[in-house]
Order: sequence, then C-alpha cells, then structure tokens
Amino acid sequence: MIERARQVVEREAQAVAALAQQFDAGLEQVLRLLLDCRGHVLVVGVGTSAAIAQRFAHLLSCCGTPALFFSASDGIHGGAGAVRPEDVVYVISKGGESDEVNAFVQIARQRGARIVAHTEAPASSLASLSDAVLCVRAAPDVDPFGMIATGSSLVNGAACDALCVLLLEQRGYSREGFAVTHPGGAVGKRLAAEQTRD
Repeated sequence: MIERARQVVEREAQAVAALAQQFDAGLEQVLRLLLDCRGHVLVVGVGTSAAIAQRFAHLLSCCGTPALFFSASDGIHGGAGAVRPEDVVYVISKGGESDEVNAFVQIARQRGARIVAHTEAPASSLASLSDAVLCVRAAPDVDPFGMIATGSSLVNGAACDALCVLLLEQRGYSREGFAVTHPGGAVGKRLAAEQTRD
C-alpha cells in the first residue's frame, strides 16, 4: 500500500508539472481581465470545481485581488442580482456544459460582467459565452476512472496559484498589505512579530 501511495503522489506531481507547458496567450488575456477588474472577482464552480473555486477566491483576496466564491445554483435563484458590470465572473468547469453554471453566466453577461472560463473544453458552451478562456487539461489517468477529480483538482489548483502569484506581483502587493488583511492565526502573529522587530 505504501508503494501504491507513492505512485499516486508521483503521478499527480507529473500531472501538475505538465501544466507549465500548457500556458499560452489565453493566460495573458485572463490576467489582464483580472487586473482591470474594478469590482469583485466572483469565482464560480460546482462539485469538486466549487472546492477549487472557494480556495481560489480566498487566495485571490489574500493576494490583493478582492474576490468571493459565488454559488451558480444560488445565482439562478435570485443571487445573480449581486452581479455588477464592474465584476469579473471566473468560472471553473471541466467540461463547460453544466446547465446551472451556464444559465448563471448568461445572466451575469446580461448584467454587464466580464466572464472568464477556466476549462479543459475550449469549444464548450461556457467558453463561447466567455471573454477569455484559460484551458487547463489534466491527463485522464491522474484521476481514478478518469472521473474522480483527485489529481486533476491539483492541476486546476496549480493554475489558479500561478494566476495569484502573477496578480500579486503585477499589483506590487506587499507583506504589509497582507498583514492588514490577515492579522489572525499563526500567520498574523508571525507578521506582527516581524513588524515589531522592524
């Protein structure tokens, strides 16, 4: 079992490393939309993609880009009223064909928001509704049955991490800025101690 566990981790590491060669001009288009956003980045996903979306929204805010996780299901039951023209809706969807996601995206577009599709399907309905597409593919054998999003969730999380770091650097976001928004926990105590020493 130990050897099998090692094989799983090694295969996942290979899948994440392969992501580096996938980035193209689509990444720059997405980055520009996020940098130019004057409202909030509303990060959307369902299923495992929702878990990645929640993580991404939190990290964006930590990195100086105001962001919130947004439920597509709630969005088509009145929640879309929160979407404003100055917002960017960032949608994580493997196949780009989730009915509730695409229904929400259509409403968000009508309300003037810009749309980013984070998907492995650049010819999908979601991609056709979007202003920019970040195509992220994970090898099918990195997930059990090619369906249970274990390794592929790490690949998609790594793509989000790359965007977070690029945004942090482009905005010149500082440790001091981070200290203001993250005063709690071990990280907050460490930052406070560093500022005291300075």
